[in-house]
Amino acid sequence: MDPILSIRGVGKTYASGFQALDDVDLDIRRGEIFALLGPNGAGKTTLISIICGIVNASTGSVVADGHDIVADPRGARRKIGLVPQEISTDAFETVWATMKFSRGLFGRAPDAAHLEKVLRDLSLWDKRDSKIMTLSGGMKRRVMIAKALSHEPTILFLDEPTAGVDVELRRDMWQMVRELRDRGVTIILTTHYIEEAEEMADRIGVINKGELVVVEDKHVLMRKLGKKQLTLQLQNPLAAIPPALASLPLELADDGHALVYTFDVQSEETGIAALLRQLNELGIDFKDLHSSESSLEDIFVSLVHGGRAAA
Repeated sequence: MDPILSIRGVGKTYASGFQALDDVDLDIRRGEIFALLGPNGAGKTTLISIICGIVNASTGSVVADGHDIVADPRGARRKIGLVPQEISTDAFETVWATMKFSRGLFGRAPDAAHLEKVLRDLSLWDKRDSKIMTLSGGMKRRVMIAKALSHEPTILFLDEPTAGVDVELRRDMWQMVRELRDRGVTIILTTHYIEEAEEMADRIGVINKGELVVVEDKHVLMRKLGKKQLTLQLQNPLAAIPPALASLPLELADDGHALVYTFDVQSEETGIAALLRQLNELGIDFKDLHSSESSLEDIFVSLVHGGRAAA
């Protein structure tokens, strides 16, 4: 299946000489939720701004659902909805008026039935005649999403969609994003909330200093780069790891009361059986043990600080 969004060799260097993006290649699959992660200043917003026609790329090309953003900017923009990080609406307009105006901006014929469906899906129908200035912060963010969907885009960008949103509303919005995906909208989101990407994304891209560090299926990424740890709670604390165990990936924790063994998830041989035999031979007893696996946050930090991931 052809990608719905194809980015080839995109770079951006500003007049000051600052290089915000460096030769970015990325394909987004139709109907997926793609999370773009990266620290502040990594290039996430610059990349989105180029795709949405807000900023011009210095090099490269972007095709959005069959429309080149330079050769056919209007056609490309009709395919794209953008929910920016900052809430920006006409405070004195009603929800319904701002929806109608937004749809018209993209050259779409009036369609009250579509606008009503969007507002109902976002639990905004009963607020349609309310001025935006009277709405809560969470409701205003829903209006931003409704505006972005007013012209029936096939690609929706959510730039930090739950920034400043309470936990309950954040989970409501996660559910809403899944429902949009189920209706055929391709979602690209940037987020600082690692759990948001871990919860929702099908694939994850990590960008750092203007370069894509890795793009991978979420589960493959966690399996490829994740580590598991076995923590043994010791009967008696150790002052140091015994010399006989020095070659193993072990470290002491909890003031010597715990021994932590790190092993590769992909490895056929974890080495746990051999470790337990050695502990027994050394007379090191443990009273409990449990395993844990790397979170996406652990992997993200390792990628940002460690460079590109192995293919």
